[in-house]
Amino acid sequence: MRELFRMVFVLTAICAISALVLAYANKATRAAREYQLLKYVEEPSIREVLKGYDNDPIKDRVEMFIGRDNKGKPIRETIFPAKKNGKLIGMAYSTEGHGYHGTIEVMVGVDMNGTITGISIMQHSETPGLGARVVEPKFRDQFKGLKLSGDLNLSTEGGKIDGVSGATYSSKGVVSAVRKALELFPRAKKEVS
Repeated sequence: MRELFRMVFVLTAICAISALVLAYANKATRAAREYQLLKYVEEPSIREVLKGYDNDPIKDRVEMFIGRDNKGKPIRETIFPAKKNGKLIGMAYSTEGHGYHGTIEVMVGVDMNGTITGISIMQHSETPGLGARVVEPKFRDQFKGLKLSGDLNLSTEGGKIDGVSGATYSSKGVVSAVRKALELFPRAKKEVS
């Protein structure tokens, strides 16, 4: 019986020490892991929606408080500013819309006049061959040059965006995400400036 207690004590000590080491390693590498995630996951989308900048938008990113969720936790938006010779020329940030099968995450590039410079679909779970066609340039390129106005709607609703045939929910989800981004633009511009 004494042998059993000794084994339990040793195993408990090993688990406790392992947990402490892992917690320390997690804390010590958090900033580097976050930067790598941004660099290799979000930066390709940033490069797709913004052009002509000479800074590192990942390093110059700004966190903006935009509200609270249902549980009272703060909601933050990461804004990636694009600068040319030290002057702010645009910014990119992601928003979400709801498609047929779930959330569609969209990176939106905006110049300092509130005009869309491009969009990139970062993540979605839409039906392959139908809703997933929102990632195609033919659909995405329609947003370039638009501002927050009636033009930024599907053509069936009086706008200039031709939806993907057979994927109305997916198309509406992307339009909704882009509209959210442009509605957030004045606050984002003020925060970054």
